[in-house]
Amino acid sequence: MGQQADLVFAGGAIYTADGTRRQMAPAAGSGGRPATAAAVMDGRIALLGDTRDRDFADLIGPGTQVIDLRGRALLPGFQDAHVHPAFAGITMIGCNLIGAASLDEALARISAYAHQHPEREWIAGSGWRMEWFAGGTPDRQTLDRVTDGRPAYLSNRDGHGAWANTRALELAHVDKHTPDPVDGRIERTADGSPQGTLHEGAANLVGNLVPELTFDERLAGLLMAQRHLHARGITAWQDAIVGDYLGSPDPLPAYLAAAASGQLTARVEGALWWDRSRGGEQLPDLLARRERAAAPRFRANTVKIMQDGVAENFTAGMLEPYLDPTGCHEHGAGLSYVDPVALLGYVTQLDAAGFQVHLHAIGDRAVREALNAIEAARTANGYNDNRHHIAHLQVVHPNDVPRFAALDVTANMQALWAAHEPQMDQLTIPFIGPERTARQYVFGDLLRSGARLAAGSDWAVSSANPMRAIHVAVNRSLQGSAGAEAEPFLPHQSLALGEALAAYTIGSAYVNHLDDETGTIEPGKLADVIVLERDPFAVPRSEIGSIGVLATYVQGDAVYLSADDGSHGPD
Repeated sequence: MGQQADLVFAGGAIYTADGTRRQMAPAAGSGGRPATAAAVMDGRIALLGDTRDRDFADLIGPGTQVIDLRGRALLPGFQDAHVHPAFAGITMIGCNLIGAASLDEALARISAYAHQHPEREWIAGSGWRMEWFAGGTPDRQTLDRVTDGRPAYLSNRDGHGAWANTRALELAHVDKHTPDPVDGRIERTADGSPQGTLHEGAANLVGNLVPELTFDERLAGLLMAQRHLHARGITAWQDAIVGDYLGSPDPLPAYLAAAASGQLTARVEGALWWDRSRGGEQLPDLLARRERAAAPRFRANTVKIMQDGVAENFTAGMLEPYLDPTGCHEHGAGLSYVDPVALLGYVTQLDAAGFQVHLHAIGDRAVREALNAIEAARTANGYNDNRHHIAHLQVVHPNDVPRFAALDVTANMQALWAAHEPQMDQLTIPFIGPERTARQYVFGDLLRSGARLAAGSDWAVSSANPMRAIHVAVNRSLQGSAGAEAEPFLPHQSLALGEALAAYTIGSAYVNHLDDETGTIEPGKLADVIVLERDPFAVPRSEIGSIGVLATYVQGDAVYLSADDGSHGPD
């Protein structure tokens, strides 16, 4: 008998990307028939077909583990193209507000944490939601009531601001005379005093005082986050901030420790943080960090530039000013964290040094500035394989849609946000108006224009569950939503199920520079695969988001089985 397979999946539907790499379809077996079985040998896909085929019979022996799919689906492992696991892990072991259903529940969690951890000098954590507060901005007095006089600092779930109590502001010497930093804003009361909300870079005024967690705590948080992601079928990801940001410590040491010990079971591309207080002189530091970061299953060939903020606090960079509910222009047009002219040179420098550039752009002006910078790099350096991409893309001007394909820029979408929900309906639409509302999350237009799509969650900003995001990409409404929230949001921008699945597999594998080895189920590829509890192509589209993951494999090794406790934190 010849060499035997280590693992065989049999008796189910097998899906992979088609030849265009923009659609997921049934995998082909022998004779062009849809494959119902996949054999794994030495961590790689060895054969697709049917166990009744002679080739399969020869591969199955006494040492082969045969997994009966029982009609379920085998897919390539999901890859998250924009996620923050180290930050999420720290949140899980701190004062965790993620998943709280209301302000009352959040306050109860803060109070409980304060009483359970009297040894903590600061009460620190993350996860509050803007829609809990009038205008999206919490006040310090509310936090004072549940923190027993200790300083408290809680970052917003989207990482673009923080909530500080009176004691924390006092320790930071933030008062009515404190000027706003260039990259942020202190929310103020009528007399100029700090209200308690610190937007964007202003959060550092207090966040820099928060004591760091120990290295062991940070490593434990990262591994907890990894378990959470594996339980949702994620086998690889791009960490969108590898550096110090808003009081969250640099996760690179924890990643390297996990990689060295063999505890890093995912494949990770780290996006090194571009310090917006510096300029091109930081390139040597980034090159040194890239070299230091080379480790088993981890590398950092990407640089992350945050070009603007978010629409809800009026820091997303817009071509036209924000509105207020009466239609007056009182909020300006948002921020450009990096001077748009300087950005042209920075991206050109990074591109020439072989870095992929991962740009955060929410507003239509920021998207245009990001595209302009990549165009400058293409003009100066020519086209290459650096695979630049722009994440979030909340508002995109129609003139810029075709530029993605023309410049070979991948659209990195966070599909879960493309739905009616309180933050969208109460804090975004009234302030951007109907014309810009119609330009939000234009995934359909981007795909039709020839752009390549990748997909990510931005967890812990929102759920890490790819099936929930894919549900919204297909339905343009949240799973289980009711009332006004059930109305599809710009349904003509929806994706077909196969298109959304491709974005979350081969599309993200492309921007992670892993598509040569992962992202599809093909002979020769690494066996990074998942088993879903139901076939997503065989259920009503209204049920896509409720499909769970039964098992996750990386290189043929099970890193999650549904019998395990995969509920390590919020979904």
